[in-house]
Order: sequence, then C-alpha cells, then structure tokens
Amino acid sequence: MKVLVIDAQGGGIGRQVISAIRQSDVQSEIIAVGTNTTATSAMLKAGADHGATGENAVVVGARKADVIIGPIGIVVADSMFGEITAAMARAVGQSNAKRILIPVSHCDNVIVGVRGLSMKGLVDEVLTELARGNAGEQRI
Repeated sequence: MKVLVIDAQGGGIGRQVISAIRQSDVQSEIIAVGTNTTATSAMLKAGADHGATGENAVVVGARKADVIIGPIGIVVADSMFGEITAAMARAVGQSNAKRILIPVSHCDNVIVGVRGLSMKGLVDEVLTELARGNAGEQRI
C-alpha cells in the first residue's frame, strides 16, 4: 500500500503519523510530502521511505497514492497559513486515494462536532483506519 503523508509548517503532525505507522504492523511504502523543506525533513527523520517538497510533489503524489493522510487543511486552498495552494487542495480532493484527514482546528478552519482528542488520540484513529487494509473500500 502506497501511503502519501502531507504536512506543512514544521511537519509535526506528519512526523507523528509516520512514526506511529512505522511502530505499527501496517505494511506500507510511505511518501512524505511537505509544503516546505522543514516539514519534509521532519517526516523523513520519522521514517518515511521517500520525501519531496512543494506543490508538484503533492499533485504527482496524489495521483499515485492508495491512501493520503494529513491535517484537514490539505483539502482547503490557502489554509495552513497559505501553504496549501489551490492546485494542492484540488489534487488531494480529486485523487482516487482514500483520504484520512486529521480534524485539527487551526488557521481559521474550525471543525465542529469532533470530540476533543489529543494529537496522540487522533494519530491512533489514523492507524485504526489505515489498518483496516481496505484502501479502496468505498463507504457511505
């Protein structure tokens, strides 16, 4: 399974996700794409198999991924302090990959109706979803 992890700013969320995947039994090839080199570097240090930076890396990675993981801002143009471009958000939104979006409320995006879990709790939920192993499963 090819997993694309996208993050911005310092890459802290992506770093935690990748580290947790590596410590789990989930077998996957992890591609880390940061909107900047700091985010990419943090995710590579956490154990990603490959890393790239920038808009084109998100666009290409989204076409090739089975699963895309990242904060919910990766589907909102101009979010994450402007690091997510319209092309990035469109590529993630139009990808055939299963998207596992982490509901973090920041950068003027507020997610209502989501119980207040810690980042560790959210990452645990990412692992649960990823471990289901049905990357292509459609649910309504």
